[in-house]
Amino acid sequence: MTTLDVVIPVYNEERDLPRCVDRLLTELPKLFPHDFRITIADNASTDHTLQIAENLTRAHDQVRSVHLPRKGRGGALKEVWSVSDAEVLAYMDVDLSTDLRALAPLVAPLLSGHSDLAIGSRLAHGARVTRSAKREVISRCYNVLLRATLGTHITDAQCGFKAIHARAAHRLLPHVEDTGWFFDTELLVLAQRAGLRVHEVPVDWVEDPDSSVDILATALADLRGIARLRRSTPALPVTTPERVTA
Repeated sequence: MTTLDVVIPVYNEERDLPRCVDRLLTELPKLFPHDFRITIADNASTDHTLQIAENLTRAHDQVRSVHLPRKGRGGALKEVWSVSDAEVLAYMDVDLSTDLRALAPLVAPLLSGHSDLAIGSRLAHGARVTRSAKREVISRCYNVLLRATLGTHITDAQCGFKAIHARAAHRLLPHVEDTGWFFDTELLVLAQRAGLRVHEVPVDWVEDPDSSVDILATALADLRGIARLRRSTPALPVTTPERVTA
């Protein structure tokens, strides 16, 4: 069994993907004291991303690629995580905006049994963030909205740097409906409702000025997702027999 599966969901990332994988292959062996695999999850790219992913897979034993016919980061993560044989499942954005030194602190509480999920947080005490004032205000308002409407206790639901133990993933993923950017939030809300423990790691994060995220479309999709979660609560038992209490 692989200890860690790092999934990189990509859509039309032919420019950034090679740099991302090269950096991970260079830095992770120095920063992460366990075995790992990198899985490139191409979700319906229309450029040369898939070809590049397949070339990287042929060139490196620690890299594999999966092609998904539908666009959507959440859908890609759900599909890849659901069939992974790794003990811990993680994902990070292809731009690697989050400092990779946070990976070991992210994964450690999952391997020890202390926590079920772990998230990088740009808003937790100790985080160091470089981004535009607009993105900062939107992020803070979104997380305040989550606390007010869904009763979450999470400081940063949207940071693209998360990990989950396979046991928790297999329990939660069948109940996650969103296939886009709201996937993260839905997963965390369901975990909290099920009584699972979420560990937050303050991260160093630098905004990618070339990010292709459509902020308006994402915000509207998030609002629809919040409204849906307010209306329904999947029947998830509160206890997890395998979880280690500490």
